[in-house]
Amino acid sequence: MAIAFTEIQETIRMVEMEHLDIRTVTMGISLRDCADPDFSQLKEKVYKKITTYAKNLQTTANQVAEEYGVPIINKRIAISPVAELLGTASKEQAVELAKTLDDAAKYLNIDFIGGYSALVHKGISKGDQILLDALPEALSQTERVCASISVATTRTGINMDAVAQMGKIIKKTAELTKEQNSIGCAKLVVFCNPVEDNPFMAGAFHGAGEGEAVLSVGVSGPGVVLNALRRYPDADLGEVSDVIKKTAFKITRAGELIGRVVAERLNVPFGIMDLSLAPTNAMNDSVAEILEEIGLERVGTHGTIAALALMNDAVKKGGAMASSYVGGLSGAFIPVSEDNGMIRGIEDNALTLSKLEAMTCVCSVGLDMIALDGKASPETLGAIIADEAAIGMINKKTTAVRVIPVIGKEAGEVVEFGGLLGRAPIIGVNQFSSDKLIQRGGRIPAPIQALTN
Repeated sequence: MAIAFTEIQETIRMVEMEHLDIRTVTMGISLRDCADPDFSQLKEKVYKKITTYAKNLQTTANQVAEEYGVPIINKRIAISPVAELLGTASKEQAVELAKTLDDAAKYLNIDFIGGYSALVHKGISKGDQILLDALPEALSQTERVCASISVATTRTGINMDAVAQMGKIIKKTAELTKEQNSIGCAKLVVFCNPVEDNPFMAGAFHGAGEGEAVLSVGVSGPGVVLNALRRYPDADLGEVSDVIKKTAFKITRAGELIGRVVAERLNVPFGIMDLSLAPTNAMNDSVAEILEEIGLERVGTHGTIAALALMNDAVKKGGAMASSYVGGLSGAFIPVSEDNGMIRGIEDNALTLSKLEAMTCVCSVGLDMIALDGKASPETLGAIIADEAAIGMINKKTTAVRVIPVIGKEAGEVVEFGGLLGRAPIIGVNQFSSDKLIQRGGRIPAPIQALTN
């Protein structure tokens, strides 16, 4: 990549004044060759492979960040879906394997390891069921292990049996970690149409179509976009789109350069650039504040979805122009607890759960880091998942649910998660029952959109 001097100057400004950072470099590692009928051997192979491939991930990323002056906030690992290794295991052994993954993450000093996952959008195999049964204990007994479950795709429809199970699993995970504000649920994502190269947690896993190992990058720049828009307070919406597009181009160029350098030094192929705007709790580093700068008095009011669609499309256009290897989720995250503007919107009664759900029709990924009334039933949680999966299935896009029913907390209270996960006001759920819908089970058939061949 040929980088002009003016680009270097702009990048320095974006880092120093506008919160530009590389949110994550994520190494994907295939564990498919670690399968072994001897479970002790399987654990040993998994630990050895992860710690061998990623032994220099933390050190190398820190060196590159220092040399180039661009912060790399998180160093992460994504592995093959663990359910693929569990066909002859027990639930207790599956929990043991989660602890092995946690030990590997701690040894390497990386932030999270994703891929304690199962793909059950059409059916549930023996290994899948073992992982599902183990999930609450695995998430409550580990610190850095992240899990994801695919329950729906456009091509297969929605596996409502899996959806019903996930409602129960989320509730049990919340109860097992209630002393930590049910934080275990923050490490669990339920997907429709998951992608195989997502570098962001908690939903990352190393897909079957990926190679032996790969290095992917998730760059973040809400602060950069916000500052760019503030320089054009009277621009029309076409010009607003152009400003965002050009800004996303610059962010992507900087991110891919850093990612390629890290990959080269680790001697693994460069994978993809995920364009997603990912907010933090830092001042002026908010997706909601971008939408408000476009013209909303408060995020959640009428016009929010139009503004979000404009922003998301412009980010994709600018990023796709900058890189030939765009992948992952590539859009805009709207995690409530990690975005001060979203929190303010809920506190001011401008933003509701229904509006957040509607917003997911036009951005990635879905209902993210939303704290719910701890009394929400497993059936209600399942119904929330089903609604979000239907949005993804019909629109042929990735959607996800990462909600936290905080045991002992009610709507109107605020819960502190700490660190990158931030804080969140508790949102109430609809008091009318969805029980019969969830209890019917079976599959919601694939929509007509699936018949594309």
